[in-house]
Amino acid sequence: GIDQKTLPPNDPSLAVFYNNIGSVYVKLGEHSKALSFYQKALQIKQETLAPHHPSLAISYNNTGSAYKNLGEYLKALSCYQIALEIKEKTLPPNHPSLATSYNNIGEVYRNIGDYSKALVFYEEALEIYKKVLLPDHYLLATSYNNVGTIYMNIGEYSKAISFYEKSLEILEKAYPPNYPALATSYNSIACLYYNTGEYLTALSYMESTRDILQHSLPANHPNVKTLQENIQLLKQKL
Repeated sequence: GIDQKTLPPNDPSLAVFYNNIGSVYVKLGEHSKALSFYQKALQIKQETLAPHHPSLAISYNNTGSAYKNLGEYLKALSCYQIALEIKEKTLPPNHPSLATSYNNIGEVYRNIGDYSKALVFYEEALEIYKKVLLPDHYLLATSYNNVGTIYMNIGEYSKAISFYEKSLEILEKAYPPNYPALATSYNSIACLYYNTGEYLTALSYMESTRDILQHSLPANHPNVKTLQENIQLLKQKL
C-alpha cells in the first residue's frame, strides 16, 4: 500500500488513494466517512491541478454525492454545479458525462421540492441521452422515468403517463417479462391511471405488477398482499 509518511501531503497519488477509500465507505453506507475522504482528495487536487482539470470534476461530483446521501442538499448542489461548470469547459456539448451532471442536479432539486428546476435539468439529461445512447439503453429508460416522476409530482398526469410509457417500452424490450424493474414501472403507471380515474387501465397495469411480484416474492410477502387488496378495491370501483 501507500506509506503516507514517505509522500508529501499533497501528492496526487494520495488523492487517488483517498478517493478509493471514500468509495469503499459509500458501499458500506458510511457517508460521513466517505465525505471526509472525498474532501481530502478534492483538497489535494485543488492544490495541484489546473482549475478546470477533468479530475477535479470527478472529485466535486463525489463530494456532492456524499453530501446528497447525508441530506445536505444545498452543499450537494454547489459541488454538482462546480463539477458541471468544469465539464462544460472541457467536454463536447453532448457528452454523456454532462447528462450525468444534469441528472444529479435534477435529483437534488427534486429532493428539495423545486420541481420546475428539477424538470429543466432532467430534460437536459434526456435530450443528451436521446442523441448519444442506443434506443434500448437502460439509462434512457431511467431518464424518461425521471421526467415522468416530476410531471407526476406537479399533477400533470397525462404528460407523466407518456414519459412512463416510453420508459416502460424500453424496459420491456431490454429485459425478460418477470424482471423486477418492470413491476416498478407497471405500478407507477397504474397509480397514474388511478389518479386520472381510468380504473380499468389502472387495473390491468396493477395485475401486471402482481404477476411479476408473484414470481419474485413469496405469496405471503406484504407487497403481494397489499397489491391483492388494492386490486380488490379497484374492482369494486368498476
